[in-house]
Formats: sequence, structure tokens, C-alpha cells
Amino acid sequence: MVAAVSSYSGHVVPGGPAGVHELPRLTISKMSVGPMDNNAYLLRDSDTGEQLLIDAAAEPRRLLDLIGEDGITAVVTTHRHADHYQALADVVAATGCRTIAGVGDVDGIPVPTTDPVRDGDEVRIGGATLRVIELVGHTPGAIALHYDDPFGYGHLFTGDCLFPGGVGKTWSPEDFQSLISDVESKVFARYADETWVYPGHGDDTTLGSERPQLPEWRARGW
Repeated sequence: MVAAVSSYSGHVVPGGPAGVHELPRLTISKMSVGPMDNNAYLLRDSDTGEQLLIDAAAEPRRLLDLIGEDGITAVVTTHRHADHYQALADVVAATGCRTIAGVGDVDGIPVPTTDPVRDGDEVRIGGATLRVIELVGHTPGAIALHYDDPFGYGHLFTGDCLFPGGVGKTWSPEDFQSLISDVESKVFARYADETWVYPGHGDDTTLGSERPQLPEWRARGW
């Protein structure tokens, strides 16, 4: 198993140990993999031991070491960009897990998606539930996943749709308007400031830290 840091800050480094965020029901392990500093997240249900991986981005050997002998029931690919699925085929071959992705992106992911999902669908890990949120603009079928912790605040896995300091990259004004509108209406309008945000690259943040910047993001157009 990969060693974990002693306390969780949301900061991990390429090639370094996983950061482990212990919640009452879920354990979230965050690891940076690959040359683009992609974040992969392993979620483990504390009651059943069931595990799910978000973004098998790169370095399959390190990801499989993190997963360990218990395996995973599924891997979620947040969107169809290649840096988020480079280890997907190897992880699926080694674990026999299901594959989950947004229905609008499945054609762009070379590993077949067994469970296409849409906005409002649920993904279960043991007794825990993640709600699917479509955030269109970075890609046509990008998804985020929200875990409503019954013992505390929410936890939101945003892929490349929301980062500290802005939304994800878009390639046209129309795509930007779509993404910023979805992020405002489906994320910031629904969830509290305490919601912890786990992005596809780099450090974590909270919605409260980012909320004051929303007018600036919309005005600058990126």
C-alpha cells in the first residue's frame, strides 16, 4: 500500500504519497499522477470496505498499489480528455471494475463505459451515495460528483470544471457561458460555503473561498 501523509491539507505532489481525508463514512485518498499533475481519488466506504476510483489518469501501478487487494467496484472518468484516462484500461483489466462517465463524453473515452450517467443520477459506494452533476463546457459530458456527508459538510469532486481561482478551460465564448452558468446554478446555488472541492489538478479549495470571485470570473470570460 502507498503511504499516506499524517494530516490532510489537499496538497499532494507528483510521485509523492497519497493525502488521506478521513470522514465518518468515507475515506478519501488523493494522489497526484502523471506529467500533468492529475489528481486521482480513491473513495472507501468505512462500513463495507467498498472502493471507487475517480479518474484513472496515469501511472496504473501506483494506482493499483493505492487500491490494494480489496479492489474497486467502479472507476469514474470525469471527462473525456486523455490526461484523465491514461491508466483506465490497465486498472479495469486488473480489477474487473465497472466504468462510469457522463453520457455526453462516452464516445471520446477509448475504454467502453459500462454505466453512462446523466445529471441527477446516483453513484453508490457501499452505503454512501454520490450525486452526478453535469457541468457542460469544458467538454460536452463532463461531470462532477457530490457527496452529502450526513455527519458534516459536502464534498465535491469537480474534475476540470472548477479549480481554485476559476472554472476549467473552454475553447469558445459559448462554452464558457455554458460552464460558468452550470457552475453557478448547479454548484454555488445549491451547496454551502463549507463544501470541500477536490479538483482534477492541483490543490483543494472550498466553495466559500471561491464564491466571492464569481463576478470576476464571469466578467473576464475565463
